[in-house]
Amino acid sequence: MTRFIHDKFAKDYLEELLKDYGEVKSSEKVSGEIKEIDVFFTPDKQQSSNIQILGLLGRFAENPALIEPFRNPASTDEICDCILKLLEVKALLRREAKANKTKLQDSEIPKLWVLTPTVSETRLSSFGTMQKEGWLSGVHFLADALRTAIVAIHQLPQIPETLWLRLLGRGSVQSQAIIELQAYH
Repeated sequence: MTRFIHDKFAKDYLEELLKDYGEVKSSEKVSGEIKEIDVFFTPDKQQSSNIQILGLLGRFAENPALIEPFRNPASTDEICDCILKLLEVKALLRREAKANKTKLQDSEIPKLWVLTPTVSETRLSSFGTMQKEGWLSGVHFLADALRTAIVAIHQLPQIPETLWLRLLGRGSVQSQAIIELQAYH
């Protein structure tokens, strides 16, 4: 059922213009498959001062976060699927806020951190990623409205702040992180 006159007009108008050139379906339902978020983290405000011990991972976890780690390099489709999960979570939060007659605060909406052992410059540029001031190399942000970053584990500097993330890497990156971890104990 169409709620707005313009919406109905636009659907009918576009259907009429396009019908001679192919199949047109208006008001097509989209039923997504059940998706699982690898890690959905909501910080405990009482513990927030202690989270810095986790370095860069702790910085990701200062606010609500979806964390999607990949063992193999994340494909374009896999990254898009992660973004879709984030958008579905955001839509759910918006519906809940509307039902509760409250305003959804920006700080309540999670950020997505896609952790990939490696990623090509071609893939990063296809998402229009950018470096942000104050962030380590290897953390590539998408446009602000998408609330997403692709973390190229192999590009993270070998410093204590990145250790917990580099343990999720592969090959020499992971091996080096294990050696560093053993040296601390």
